[in-house]
Amino acid sequence: MSTNADFDLFRTSEDHEALREAIRAIAEDKIAPYAAAVDEEARYPQEAHDALVASDFFAPHVPEEYDGMGADALATCIVIEEVARVDASASLIPAVNKLGSLPLILDGSDDVKQRYLPPLAQGRTTFSYGLSEREAGSDTASMKCRARQDGDGWVLSGQKSWITNAGVSEYYTVLAVTDPDGPRGGNVTAFVVEKSDEGFTFGEKERKLGIKGSPTRELHFDNVRIPGDRVVGQVGDGLKIALRTLDHTRVTIGAQAVGIAQGALDQALAYVKERKQFGKHIADFQGIQFMLADMAMELEAARQMVYVAAAKSERGDKDLSFFGAAAKCYASDVAMKVTTDAVQLLGGAGYTRDFPLERMMRDAKITQIYEGTNQVQRIVMARQLLKG
Repeated sequence: MSTNADFDLFRTSEDHEALREAIRAIAEDKIAPYAAAVDEEARYPQEAHDALVASDFFAPHVPEEYDGMGADALATCIVIEEVARVDASASLIPAVNKLGSLPLILDGSDDVKQRYLPPLAQGRTTFSYGLSEREAGSDTASMKCRARQDGDGWVLSGQKSWITNAGVSEYYTVLAVTDPDGPRGGNVTAFVVEKSDEGFTFGEKERKLGIKGSPTRELHFDNVRIPGDRVVGQVGDGLKIALRTLDHTRVTIGAQAVGIAQGALDQALAYVKERKQFGKHIADFQGIQFMLADMAMELEAARQMVYVAAAKSERGDKDLSFFGAAAKCYASDVAMKVTTDAVQLLGGAGYTRDFPLERMMRDAKITQIYEGTNQVQRIVMARQLLKG
């Protein structure tokens, strides 16, 4: 799909809807059947990985000149939304591929792009992102990971925490302090680290509430030597690149949240139309209908916010910071509410693993936390408002 920055803010194009139909079929046929087992066994969703590679939906955002599909921001959101509708863990494959590689697309040299984007587009690797640390989560500028210059290269030491698909990915965009005495926020540089680099290791898999199919590990750097040609952007610009990246990729987390909420609403609707109490389907009770109406209303509002933010991401609008934060924040809050209400609508059945709703409810929670907590999103929005 060609990049198209002029699509209607409130109506998807025929191309977008054809894309939705294609990815939905793949999600239902090749991903959904394995979602429960992936969660139960806390294993990487290899079936989803293979299906996404085979269909070119693995990293749809990569530009065509680097062997990619060249999907625009909304198309990428639709892919993530439709996969999340059946399996949130699997939706992190295209989402984190964008997160990990977007710094290269935004600010990388052509040499860096030519080296690392085609293997991603071809499905030969996933691409992870190393920003957070144990003591530097919301306060990213306080990171302790260091890279000291050594001849033409750099030597990386320290750790990163909460890294999605760590251990699976071959490539990692890692942020490290390169000038400890420099100005806060202007002393960080982005690097590409390869899984095979000597001294680069991984911590144990985190034991998580949800998205159990997506491995989360720490990254450990024990004097890892990085060639100078693996710097992304300019030395010292790393945090600016990281924050620009998050303005764009928060929109994809909003899309993931919308997909989870849609999947939960679909399951709840099917159940209430079949379940009978007091001699009639529970869908006939007004109390149930009001719950469904509120769930659908809030879900559609979230979807529109995400799609508008995606349009702004594609155009690079100046107000993207506000809209990206708002879309991620609102959609994730809606996902948590809709999945909780969906469990309630199924009653005791919703609390069991016989139905996917308890998994969806657990998966939804992380969307309020990662890529910036929703409290941080509100800070971002308020700062943009106060700037005028």
